Amino acid sequence: MINVEAAVLATTIATFIMAIMLAALMTKRYLLKGGQLSHMFWAMGLWVFAFTVLMEAGFATGLYSETFVAVYLFLVVALVQLLSLGSLQLVVSAKIKRAYYAYCLVVAVFVLYSVLSTNIGNIMSDYVVFGNLPLPVVVSSSLATFPAAVLMIVMAWRGYKKTKSARFTSIISGVVIVSIAGTLYIAQIPEFLYASEFIGILLLWYGFIK
Repeated sequence: MINVEAAVLATTIATFIMAIMLAALMTKRYLLKGGQLSHMFWAMGLWVFAFTVLMEAGFATGLYSETFVAVYLFLVVALVQLLSLGSLQLVVSAKIKRAYYAYCLVVAVFVLYSVLSTNIGNIMSDYVVFGNLPLPVVVSSSLATFPAAVLMIVMAWRGYKKTKSARFTSIISGVVIVSIAGTLYIAQIPEFLYASEFIGILLLWYGFIK
């Protein structure tokens, strides 16, 4: 019989190690190669992603509090937004970029308020983040994560049509899958959370390291 705690812990630790190494690499590339904004946002998103995965490892060992999970829920939204801002740099229109920056800021404040002002309760089941979230948290998080996921999917499709590059496609696909992991959780389909995170980071490694 599979030990759920051990399986979740092993997956999250492996994902964390790969995420933090890739975050460090992306940060180095941003600093050394002209400071591309896409690299900056993707690096920031990967650092946040690594931290949320570390928190998931904590959940798997029984570490839990309402404050801890409130921070986790906010960071899940933040990493999706940061990764989407990396994809946003592929958009040519300055007006669209400014509008999306403003939208992200407003929604992030809304998410922060909702996770701090509502009683979240215990959302763990068999060492996995799972449970019904309060309506304000679901609404605010969905306003952030679903538009971000749509933006990244559209940019991935446009990038693929334009470049036909396997590396580029792998990078964008990895960004989308990592982000959708958080989106699926907010949509209360958490059984895909850890598998999506692991697959997403593998795709990012393939795209950035190949």
